[in-house]
Amino acid sequence: MKEPKNKIEIFLEMSGKVRLKANGILDEDPLTLQEIVYKYICKYLDVISYRSEKDQVRRLYDDIVIPNDICDRLLDAYQRFNRHIDDSLVHLFEDPNRTSLQMVNLRNSTITSKGLEIIMRHKLYSLSMWYCDGITAQSNHLLSRFGENLRFLELGISSHLLQDAEPNDAKPSEPIDFQFSCPHLRKLVLNNVVMHQRLQFAHLVDLNHLDLTSCTLVNFSLDALTFLPHLHTLILFNVWPIANQLHAICCLHNLRTLDISISSSGNGHGTYDLPDQILEMLMENLPNLTHLDISGTNLAGNGVATKESNIKHNSDIPGLSTRTQKPLQFLGLYHTAHWACKRHDIPAKEIAGDANEKQILTAARYYYDRPVLLTRVLNDLYHLFRFENCKDIHTALDVVLTAMDRHLKFKHMQISGSATLFYIVKGRDRSKFGTPLRNHIISTLLNGMETHIGDDTMLRNGYLTLTQFQMPSDVLFEYERLIKILLYGVSKTEQEGFVQRIAIYLLNTLACQVDGRQKLFLGELGVVNVMLTLIKDRLIRKVFDDVMEVAWSTMWNVTDETAINCRRFLDGRGMEYFLRCLNTFPDHEELLRNMMGLLGNVAEVKSLRPKLMTQEFIKVFAFLLDSISDGIEVSYNAAGVLAHIASDGQEAWTVESPSRNDVLQRMVKAIERWNIKSERNINYRSFEPILGLVRCYETPECQHWAVWALANLTQVYPEKYCQLVEQENGIQILNELINHPSPYHEIKKIAYMVIEQCSNRPQPMLEG
Repeated sequence: MKEPKNKIEIFLEMSGKVRLKANGILDEDPLTLQEIVYKYICKYLDVISYRSEKDQVRRLYDDIVIPNDICDRLLDAYQRFNRHIDDSLVHLFEDPNRTSLQMVNLRNSTITSKGLEIIMRHKLYSLSMWYCDGITAQSNHLLSRFGENLRFLELGISSHLLQDAEPNDAKPSEPIDFQFSCPHLRKLVLNNVVMHQRLQFAHLVDLNHLDLTSCTLVNFSLDALTFLPHLHTLILFNVWPIANQLHAICCLHNLRTLDISISSSGNGHGTYDLPDQILEMLMENLPNLTHLDISGTNLAGNGVATKESNIKHNSDIPGLSTRTQKPLQFLGLYHTAHWACKRHDIPAKEIAGDANEKQILTAARYYYDRPVLLTRVLNDLYHLFRFENCKDIHTALDVVLTAMDRHLKFKHMQISGSATLFYIVKGRDRSKFGTPLRNHIISTLLNGMETHIGDDTMLRNGYLTLTQFQMPSDVLFEYERLIKILLYGVSKTEQEGFVQRIAIYLLNTLACQVDGRQKLFLGELGVVNVMLTLIKDRLIRKVFDDVMEVAWSTMWNVTDETAINCRRFLDGRGMEYFLRCLNTFPDHEELLRNMMGLLGNVAEVKSLRPKLMTQEFIKVFAFLLDSISDGIEVSYNAAGVLAHIASDGQEAWTVESPSRNDVLQRMVKAIERWNIKSERNINYRSFEPILGLVRCYETPECQHWAVWALANLTQVYPEKYCQLVEQENGIQILNELINHPSPYHEIKKIAYMVIEQCSNRPQPMLEG
């Protein structure tokens, strides 16, 4: 049977994930066909299962049997593709006769003791749990009942199987009276467990790897480990005090890896009396040691050479003087006293420290499951990138993404990692990122933002990093999730704060450049109502800012050719806010342009035009025909609104003043004032509404506006709009207009300009 990866294997796997390819592109390998299949099944579980109406859990179809290898991979894939394993999903594996689990890794899972029992009934070979808050100490009997086949057991952070509670000042953690009834265990990882004096290890004769990170030794002696003949790895990270346990450690002569590091020495932890002698004693008694971590301690000494150390060997760490001819494979010196990692003669091939880029990256790779320490390492990495001093970009990306992916619930890790990602993607190597790597970065950011959505710093870092990508093309694969996160930033964060402003900027950018289906989704999520709420707030406070301006721009974008969003605008008292903004902020040109652009979209919807047919609205639109605000934009959009309203005929014009004829005459005068070569601040994806007005023979004034719009756009932007005219049968429609008796001469003249401009446009070369 294939065994779980050990620390070194994971280290090698991590360092190979992001690669610098031969063409200079930084990328990850694309999904294999097998991974694509798993991803599909994870997204569409109905392929293999149904949701029970009785208890709302997932159950396999009766004719499906899943072998072990697929079951294990399915669980891993489900988590990999950003889905949380819960009791409902675990019920897929409730029948051990049709499913088989052997190696289970749970991270950020919400399963309870009930779900864990379903998993444990498979008599697992390997079980790893991290951040599984729903598991309690009441479930530890499952280890005794179903643990006889376990070879690997890893109970990481927030996996309370052997914990009474998370320790705190009010209620310190109490020891749980338990014994490991897993006689074949080879690797045991515990985190923050209170070890009681009755705990026995002697029967675990196969145990070769023991990790007691942050555990509390309550009258527990490490002498219990001397009966383990195969023990070669002992991790005592953040276990303190252990000075009185050193004699027991020295008896473990087969140790190849020893970690007695501390995450912080600020409270006196990690400070030994006679540090040089203690380290020397460990070296003399542990001759097979290849990996040693003394980070956070003073065991490296003060770096001051003595006569005695000079006589022995040339080492700047006195306690390691006997290893100069046989250097350690790895030595952890991160945040040691007296800056030991900055010394020159250190007998180790690899060093974790903070003296340079290589040491920082080594620390990040080795400390991948120590979130507090890893957060500090990422902060060091952040400072390297901030000042453009990091050279090994692909390794740095690897460690940052791995750290954020593994510790999703650890907020400070996500904040530190996202800040580092900002400087990585902002750098000059951004253009070298391949699509799989870009997707990984974006998904990792969104995971962190979604999990810690109430934290403004996390949102700020994430939003800023996302601005470095191409919108919307780079984010379309996560479009819906991103929109929800942006809407939170717009509506739930501080008014006029930086987070709100950058969120609405990104939201508007996405709304501007997506298709109709995505605009519908924006409307369904309440974008129009959120924008109207922002506008209402600023009207009440009489505050004009860029948020107000962008809110109107966003609604302009989401209503483009999307009738339901136009209706949402009207139903949300949008016209009332339009008039109030017009009166309260009359001198802001871009605001006026955005509002009139939006109303142009509303006027294109025939069923909504009667709602614009009020004396107050028509007077405002007619008044704005004479506006010179923002070039011709406001006047142009006012004419467009009126042209669409007038196109419904005389009987639809239900106001007496201003009269329809008067408004149409004023509209023609405005059109005649405009410069046909005016550059525009507008983007048409379709000419269907305009071409509809070209066919409005009952009201030539409407045709006048429509042909002028086509002429202007094709004259100023021929590459884009001539093609659009041709694609939408515009040439034929314009020829019909020219041959029709109703339109007056000026209309036909402008229509001919459009046809001529399109016919003179250079045609793309055809490949033979």
